Amino acid sequence: PGVAGGGGGIDLLHHGGCLAVAERHDDLRARRDVREHVDGLVRRSEWCRCHALYRRARMAASSTPSDAPLDPSLVPIKPAATVMLVRDAADGEPGVEVFMMRRTTNAVFGAGMYVFPGGRVDGMDGADDIAPFCRGLDDVAASEQLGVDHGGLAYWVAAVRECFEEAGVLLAERRDGGPLELRNEDRYDIHDHDSSLSLVALCERDDLVLDLSTTHYVDHWITPIGEQRRFDTRFFLAEMPTDQVPLHDDKETVDSLWVRPVEALRMQAAGELMMMPPTMANLRFLEPHPTAAAALAAGAAIEKPPCILPKLRRDPDGRLVGVAMPGDPDYDDLT
Repeated sequence: PGVAGGGGGIDLLHHGGCLAVAERHDDLRARRDVREHVDGLVRRSEWCRCHALYRRARMAASSTPSDAPLDPSLVPIKPAATVMLVRDAADGEPGVEVFMMRRTTNAVFGAGMYVFPGGRVDGMDGADDIAPFCRGLDDVAASEQLGVDHGGLAYWVAAVRECFEEAGVLLAERRDGGPLELRNEDRYDIHDHDSSLSLVALCERDDLVLDLSTTHYVDHWITPIGEQRRFDTRFFLAEMPTDQVPLHDDKETVDSLWVRPVEALRMQAAGELMMMPPTMANLRFLEPHPTAAAALAAGAAIEKPPCILPKLRRDPDGRLVGVAMPGDPDYDDLT
């Protein structure tokens, strides 16, 4: 599940010219700061210390031998979704906090990185039987917003499912308006593909609906060509439900925290938290908002985020020396 052409009609061809660079005013500073930060890491020979863009998976966990040549054209782009859970700052001062988790060091992608809940789009996320449990968004509207022909709803569903699996937070409500009665084992059963419990089965059992109108699509990144694992990742924004408590799963993620975006960025710069530039860019998007409501309103106002595809810079011997972001002078000359 989750590969190009997988279930639910998900097509990872770049529909609608998503690789064309569109500039969004409120994202320019984030992109510039990320680019300057990454370039600085390269100059200080810190690329391989995990603060870099899309650090390669640990070779010991990779299925590709370290001396095997990598044919970029053979690396599939897998659809993925991630969701930023936000709340008002707990100290009562203006600002928001976002929930972040640390990936296990055994992960084949983003090992040890601090991330938002998320993962690959599963074939079942786009199945026809999930649609009746979705409120506020259908596949036509979702696909139009994502700029794909069809299968867009699967990204929202994946964001909800992954948030429940990884953080234990279910962005759903009972049809009768009653309180959710979540079972901790449900998050692990849904993650286990051999289990009989799917998101559809959970919705049927507990009479749930997914209110997707409150989960806002805010950003879109694609892993650079040349990486051993590539993802087409859509970033979403949602308010943390007040009647639930998030927690990492102790499997794919091993630590978690609520943190102000500015503090997370400070800790990243100090080497205390490792994270990738898409994460940093979205933290910068959240940083100026005084409340969760303000952040959500800003997210809702974003209609079609531009697709951001960084490109790897290499020297004549093929060694990685930097990253080009859209708008850089050499960006169009790189493959």
